[in-house]
Amino acid sequence: MATTPVYLDHAATTPLRPEALAAITAELGEVGNPSSLHASGRRARRVVEESRESIAAHLGVSAGEVVFTSGGTEADNLAVKGIYRARRGADDRRRRVLASAVEHHAVLDPVQWLGDAEQADVSWLAVDDLGRLRLEWLEKEIAAAPETVALVTVMWANNEVGTIQPIAEVAALCAEHGIPLHTDAVQAVGTLDVDAGTVDSLALSGHKVGGPHGVGAVVLRRGLAVEPLIHGGGQERDVRSGTLDTPAIAGLAAAVGASMRDRGERVERLRELRDALVADVLATVDGVTRNGDPHDCLPGIAHLSFEGCEGDALLLLLDAAGVECSRGSACSAGVPQPSHVLLAMGMDPVAARSSLRLSLGHTSTRADIDRLVEVLPAVVARARRAGTAR
Repeated sequence: MATTPVYLDHAATTPLRPEALAAITAELGEVGNPSSLHASGRRARRVVEESRESIAAHLGVSAGEVVFTSGGTEADNLAVKGIYRARRGADDRRRRVLASAVEHHAVLDPVQWLGDAEQADVSWLAVDDLGRLRLEWLEKEIAAAPETVALVTVMWANNEVGTIQPIAEVAALCAEHGIPLHTDAVQAVGTLDVDAGTVDSLALSGHKVGGPHGVGAVVLRRGLAVEPLIHGGGQERDVRSGTLDTPAIAGLAAAVGASMRDRGERVERLRELRDALVADVLATVDGVTRNGDPHDCLPGIAHLSFEGCEGDALLLLLDAAGVECSRGSACSAGVPQPSHVLLAMGMDPVAARSSLRLSLGHTSTRADIDRLVEVLPAVVARARRAGTAR
């Protein structure tokens, strides 16, 4: 009889919370377009607006600043491209985009696209060996010509190594020069103390907090000019047109609320589990290095490098042993590629390819760690026999 796999990939997606499932199923049998004026439409609109108000309250902003999207990727694209276009349209000198070098591809790729397609002047902000942006480096970039900066984008916490960025300090520096700051907070919402009112724009995603796939939101500060990417019926402040998915939005709000209510207890439990995971792996397997900041980091992420191994080999061997995790980096055409995050942190490409991300969530248990530690020595030994590509 097949056993249930041990799931250690919560940073990729985490299981649906019961509260979200209940909210979604309560709406699936209902009818009504939230933009319709009849009774069914008004009922659906009430669900949407109550969900918006709930999310806004948890994030410390007004309801009118929450714009629903299809997920974190669309939220990041809307903010990055929309703010850039609006800022440059108002003043053609504003062509510079400053982005940290460790952003998720949902920010990394739109920023690069602006450079390639719309002649934006892109500066990738360096990070230290823990993956953290140093404020003095950003300050130097801005000071060179603050009037030419269209926007700054720095993620709240890194999705691969878990390092938390100094967002409050970055926001204060940007505000001093009147430059909008966008932050990808997909990994932070529901886990860290996130005050969206400290930034100009913030992205979140449903399936990272125990909500459904295919729904998210971008918080846009009132008065912030943003060019829409999708044109149509004028929904969502005419910034993001399209019929709203009422069941998914209800599920998103329920998941955000649930993750906020149990955050204190859950974060403490995840931190203890993660520390136990790291300690047990280090005690069981030689040649393992932990990456990222070991203190100022997300509580559920352990990012480890295994000397002499290919990360893809480790991932597949663990999967065969019933343990699911991720590399946290891209693989192109079957050829292992080192993570851009680890390279930005100064890691050697071979070492970068030897890494795994083991991430915990609201359903994780001590038994999950025990199973990982049980199978890991044989997995690492086999991966080391196979060696690394050069």
